[in-house]
Amino acid sequence: MKRPLVFPLDRNANKEAEEMAVFYEETLGFTPNSLFTMMHRPRIARAFLEMNRAVMENKGRVTSALKRQLAYLSSMTAGCRYCEAHAIRAAERYGSDEDKLHHIWEYKTYDAFTDAERAVFDFAIAASSIPNAVDDEIAENLRRHWNDGEIVEILGVIALFGYLNRWNDSMGTQLEDPAAEDGNKYLEQKGWSRGKHQY
Repeated sequence: MKRPLVFPLDRNANKEAEEMAVFYEETLGFTPNSLFTMMHRPRIARAFLEMNRAVMENKGRVTSALKRQLAYLSSMTAGCRYCEAHAIRAAERYGSDEDKLHHIWEYKTYDAFTDAERAVFDFAIAASSIPNAVDDEIAENLRRHWNDGEIVEILGVIALFGYLNRWNDSMGTQLEDPAAEDGNKYLEQKGWSRGKHQY
């Protein structure tokens, strides 16, 4: 794309934009351009922010780090370079082991991952595929390791990033430099690049 579909608002465009920026400063260290494109219709941005908070809230064993790792795999499956970089950056910021981040695509065989994590990642990839590839085997394996509430949290992350994948790939959202740096650090060796998200 020659330019984003819609340019983001300035973070100082209005009081609401300023307030929303604060939340993401803690999450990513910057406020994503995607939020500022949503701010053209503040109700959409507010609804997204609330959904993000609800989905990423920790209620048990589905840790912040695991949620961001599965968000990365979901985004990679969907092909959104913007969200891949954001998810891997957030995974690092929320305590993911660096070894796991460098070997996440080897999760099926790499010793650092548990069977419970493997079940989540298999589910994330299947649920993010088009057409959807969740079958009885994947579902049963997920239920073997996680309870109903945890499964709802896991699918909440996948669904949230499904929205973001569509938003950012269609919008052609410009990728911020800090996220691009983490994309290069963890993902470049697997073929990641900024793609359409660089202007």
